[in-house]
Order: sequence, then structure tokens, then C-alpha cells
Amino acid sequence: MPKRVLQGVVVSDKQDKTVVVKVERRFTHPVMKKTVRRTKNYHAHDENNVAKVGDQVSIEESKPLSKLKTWVLLDQTKA
Repeated sequence: MPKRVLQGVVVSDKQDKTVVVKVERRFTHPVMKKTVRRTKNYHAHDENNVAKVGDQVSIEESKPLSKLKTWVLLDQTKA
């Protein structure tokens, strides 16, 4: 089964080798037929501490690295 890849924005880089990424998903509400936005924060492993707050990043699913980290940073673009 392929690993999931998500795209989002870094909202925190205060921890060592860890970034918090906000990922937004959009869907149509089943009853109201209106577009709804939902956001979720993911903790991702950043081995070289290259991502900074505001960067657009891609993260990939991985094995659990700690209690919260189950994602790895793939690449980023500066904001």
C-alpha cells in the first residue's frame, strides 16, 4: 500500500528535528451542499532542521518515530 503524502504549511519549528504542519482539507457538506474547510496539525520529522514557519511543505507517512511523530518531511518551498 502506498504511503500517503500531504501538503501543508509549517506553523511551528521550535522543537529540535520536528515541525508542526497544518494541513487543510475541503469537502462538500452532505446536507448543506456548502464547501467546508477542516484543518489538522501533524508532527513531522525534520532531520536537518531546514523548514521554517510559513514554508509550504510535503510530508509523507512513515513508521512511528515517537509518541506524536508518524510523518517525515519530504520537501519544502520558501514562503
